[in-house]
Amino acid sequence: MPPAVGPAVEKITADYVVVGGGTAGSVIASRLAEDPGTHVVVIEGGPTDIDRPDVLTLRRWLGLLGGDLDYDYPTTEQPRGNSHIRHSRARVLGGCSSHNTLISFKPLPGDWDEWAAAGAEGWDVASMDPYFGKLRNNIVPVDEKDRNAIARDFVEAARKTADVPRVEGFNKAPFHEGVGFFDLAYHPENNKRSSASVAYLHPHIEAGDRPNLRILLETWVHRLELDGTRATGVRARTADGRELLVEAGREVVLCAGAVDTPRLLLHSGIGPKADLDALGIPVVHDLPGVGENLLDHPESVIVWETDGPIPENSAMDSDAGLFVRRDPDSTGPDLMFHFYQIPFTDNPERLGYEKPEHGVSMTPNIPKPRSRGRLYLTSADPAVKPALDFRYFTDEEDYDARTLVDGIKLAREIAKAEPLAGWLKREVCPGPEITTDEEISEYARKVAHTVYHPAGTCRMGAADDELAVVDPQLRIRGLDGVRIADASVFPTMPAVNPMIGVLMVGEKCAELLARTPAGRGDGQ
Repeated sequence: MPPAVGPAVEKITADYVVVGGGTAGSVIASRLAEDPGTHVVVIEGGPTDIDRPDVLTLRRWLGLLGGDLDYDYPTTEQPRGNSHIRHSRARVLGGCSSHNTLISFKPLPGDWDEWAAAGAEGWDVASMDPYFGKLRNNIVPVDEKDRNAIARDFVEAARKTADVPRVEGFNKAPFHEGVGFFDLAYHPENNKRSSASVAYLHPHIEAGDRPNLRILLETWVHRLELDGTRATGVRARTADGRELLVEAGREVVLCAGAVDTPRLLLHSGIGPKADLDALGIPVVHDLPGVGENLLDHPESVIVWETDGPIPENSAMDSDAGLFVRRDPDSTGPDLMFHFYQIPFTDNPERLGYEKPEHGVSMTPNIPKPRSRGRLYLTSADPAVKPALDFRYFTDEEDYDARTLVDGIKLAREIAKAEPLAGWLKREVCPGPEITTDEEISEYARKVAHTVYHPAGTCRMGAADDELAVVDPQLRIRGLDGVRIADASVFPTMPAVNPMIGVLMVGEKCAELLARTPAGRGDGQ
């Protein structure tokens, strides 16, 4: 039974308690509150994004990294990669959609069908496509006024060199390869975000038309409350130290992300028994998959100095990209580039490279990485950050590292092609003297960074999958009244930037909740 509520604990009740007002949580809360008879409480660890131009202005995203709105998780030692990678996780309403570049790709058909093949019944492309049409975000191609001249020339040079089609509107149809300006969730007229919070919560906060929706800001959930196998609510602490017991009459929905959702479960005694025992955390539910299957999109970087300044117009300084399918048997692209209109040298500088005054970068990315990592606790203290061991570049076939080598080689060919070549003065890093596959691989892995796409740590799967944490209805296995809806449920990584996939998970979860009769929400 839950502990008795003393005078020092404030009790709040609702039908649904949503933990995390981020990308999926904003969607779910807004959708559930459409029913005026349903009471929803959202608990968000950060402040509001309303009246925060530093957050709402898309092009200012780089300034948010490592700042006061970033949980800033370190990476464990990576013997074959970069051990200095910091994983930004947003501490603000809207979550990472208030913090990232808002590159917006509907997951490709092969991504959804891969989930279904992994045991996520009902998550195939035919089932999932309709949810894209439900999204409220303003998803549009980069506006003409934001199309920087050097980015335009990159698109043309990459089209010719890689022999891929130019794509205008990546979400119009599925693709295997192509180059063009991205679709973004933004408002081009003022460069404001169309984040999950802006699209799903702001209209109701500003209008005050959802009295049944309550948002608790700067409040940290530190434990899931259980009565036997049923989740009854959560324990939380406000910024000023008040203790809250927030009870859910119907269900608790965990939307804290691929780091903080498993972190919360582990501190609640839900996870691998041996790990919890070793830390002295009482085991409530032995669930071995919590924290396993840690995924990411690692990428490397190649930087050129330009002959002079780059035109200043841009949506967010990484407005265009390239997708290539090297393996014709692949269901989608297996090499991707972001084109940065800035010299992105944070990691190369650690190796002694110098940042040029003016420059551009290409970032070869692994759409379908084969390495798998793990998230785990190092302390029973909920204030101690969990360990993130991505095990970058540890796949047995060395596929991930070879993808980056292929990417840097292709990037060099693109840089030789006009009209891009006319802008470029010299290759800064890795530098023209780095030529062999072994040298390129060592450089690419040492300067690798993340695109901030952690996923998979509470993955969805079939009933006979021992490491699946949730079933295809997003219910935690073996528990009642609690679901997970965020990137942690991804069985595998989509080939494209995953934000739209997370929004679609939120839309589907809201529908699943609405279909569940009051008092149900049973797990497997």
